Amino acid sequence: MSYLCAVGSWINRSYQSDIVNLEEYSTTDVAATNADCALLPVGSTEQHGPHAPLGTDTLTAKAVAEEGAASSDSTVIVAPAVPVGIAKEHRAFDGTLWTRPEIFRAYIRDIVNSLASHNCEHVIVVNGHGGNTNALKEVTATIVREDPVYATAFTWFDEIDEHRSQMGHAGSIETALLLETYPQLVSTDRIEAAAVDASDQWGEWQGKVNLAVDSDEFTENGVVGDPREASKSLGAELLRLAGESLCELIDAVVHRSAAPRTG
Repeated sequence: MSYLCAVGSWINRSYQSDIVNLEEYSTTDVAATNADCALLPVGSTEQHGPHAPLGTDTLTAKAVAEEGAASSDSTVIVAPAVPVGIAKEHRAFDGTLWTRPEIFRAYIRDIVNSLASHNCEHVIVVNGHGGNTNALKEVTATIVREDPVYATAFTWFDEIDEHRSQMGHAGSIETALLLETYPQLVSTDRIEAAAVDASDQWGEWQGKVNLAVDSDEFTENGVVGDPREASKSLGAELLRLAGESLCELIDAVVHRSAAPRTG
């Protein structure tokens, strides 16, 4: 772990360091930042059981992006979050939105190149939704090969050490991070019912093959895992771990070449 990232994370939680949220700045102010890197939070609008908001994946991605930006010594822009992703697997549940993978990839590429056009040549896509992961790996690789910008994807729940094994869907991990960052959006009076009707694993497996296509095939209420195990203190720990890991990635990315690769 980087000492500077760890110290920066403590300062952020203690003193609320300034964050360059792009949508809150004027064009004049953004030009003056001379940012080294931009973070693009990407999530989803999809069911998260009876107790958590549809925007869970977007809200958590944004919270982690802001934590990483505030912890870094680099000047980092946090772009507006992309709220709709690849989530057709949740289509049976009310409120879920989705887009086609090819549209999603093209949209992300356009945003990244928009940032690069304003001399922000290093972009990290901060992802909060598992369904986006493959498409983000593909599009960031294409960007690095063909466009004048270095881009990579960071999925926050892959960067939480031993807690990674508890990641489900609207279970203890996501619920905990919401309790730390957006507690007013969690219906705590529904957590018990959410746990009772939840699935204990994602999918319907035969060996190593998942036979299920949509989430309603294996979870009655959309929940995977036990949200009763969530707490604000766990959420704070998850935010710290993910934020420090993102801070370290920022430090590495800003030194990468943004020139397109040939051949």
